[in-house]
Amino acid sequence: MTAELAILACGMVTAVGLDAPSACAAMRARLDGFQETRFQSGPDEPVVGAPVPITHEMLGERRMAYMAAAAIRECLDALPEARAAATHLILCVAEADRPGSPVGDNARLAQRIGALLARPANGPTRVISEGRPSGHAALRTAARLLANGEAEYVVIAGVDSYLTSGTITHFLGENRLLTPDNANGFIPGEAAAAILCGAAKRGAFQLAGLGLSREPAFIYNGLDEEGAHLPLRGDGMTAAYRDALSECGIEMAGLGYRIADLIGEQYWFKQSALASIRLVRGAHGFQDVWSPAESLGNVGAAVVPVMIAMAMTAAAKGYSGGTPVLVEASSDSGACGAAVFSARVQ
Repeated sequence: MTAELAILACGMVTAVGLDAPSACAAMRARLDGFQETRFQSGPDEPVVGAPVPITHEMLGERRMAYMAAAAIRECLDALPEARAAATHLILCVAEADRPGSPVGDNARLAQRIGALLARPANGPTRVISEGRPSGHAALRTAARLLANGEAEYVVIAGVDSYLTSGTITHFLGENRLLTPDNANGFIPGEAAAAILCGAAKRGAFQLAGLGLSREPAFIYNGLDEEGAHLPLRGDGMTAAYRDALSECGIEMAGLGYRIADLIGEQYWFKQSALASIRLVRGAHGFQDVWSPAESLGNVGAAVVPVMIAMAMTAAAKGYSGGTPVLVEASSDSGACGAAVFSARVQ
C-alpha cells in the first residue's frame, strides 16, 4: 500500500527558518535557534529553548494554528491544483495527556487552521494525538486514502510546542530538560511542518516501506510481571525498522542514511543504535544519521513532517546522504515508527 504514496511538496515553520528552503539550508549549515527563554530552571538560570521567531503576543492554540496554516499554505502554493481537489488533512498534535499541551481542543484547532487557510470543505480533517511518531501513523492513513481512491491528495501537518509553562514545569520536575545541572536532557522547541502526499506516479520522492511498533521498556521504563524495570533492548524500534525494510525489500545495510528524532537524552541514542546493530548484517559503508533536534530542539508532533521535508529537500538538491533514507521517531510512551523513502530520477 505504501508504494502508492509520494511526497510532492513540503512546508516548514521553525526556529531557524519560516519556510522549508530556509529551514533546510540552516539545518544543513548546522545553525540552531537556541536562545534563553522567559522560563527559569533556577535562580538566574533561564531555560534554553528554540522558539519560532514570530510575535510573542500570539500564544497557545492561536499560535499553533498560525504556524500550521503557514506550513500547509506553503505546500499548497507549490501545487495549486491541490487546493481545488479532494484534499484531505491529517493533523498531528501533542499527546492528549501531555502536561501543558499548547492545544486545548483538537477540533477547534482544526477549525482555526481551516479559517486561516480559507479552506473549502473539499475533504475531511483527521487528528492524530500521538506526539512525535504521529506522522508515521498519518502516513499509513494517507497511503490507505490514496490507494482506495478516497482522496486525490493528502496533507500531513504536524504542529507542537514544548515552550509552555505547564510543559516546562513538568519536564523540569522530571529532570528531563537540558540545564546547567543536567547534561542528559533535551532543549524544548516548537515548530510546524507539512507534507503534501499524492499518488506515486506524481512524484519522485516515494514512501517505500513503513513500520509501526511499541517499545515495552519506554523512557519511563515499564515494569514486568514481577515489578522489575524492563531493560532497554530496542525491541520496539527494531520491529518498526524490520517491518519498514521488509516492505521495501532491502536490508539495513542497503540504506543510504537515516534521520532520527534524537532529542538529546541518552535513551533515544541507545534505542536507535540498538535497532541498527540488531539488524545490520555483514560489512557495509558509512551510514550517516541526521537529527533536526541539533537545530530545533524537541519539536514534538512536528518532527516527522520536518524530517521528511529535510530528506525530500536534500534529495532534490543533491546533498542527501544517499537513497533510500529511513526516518524514525518514537514517543515517551513507547510508540515507535520507521519509514523508508526512495528518490528516483524522473
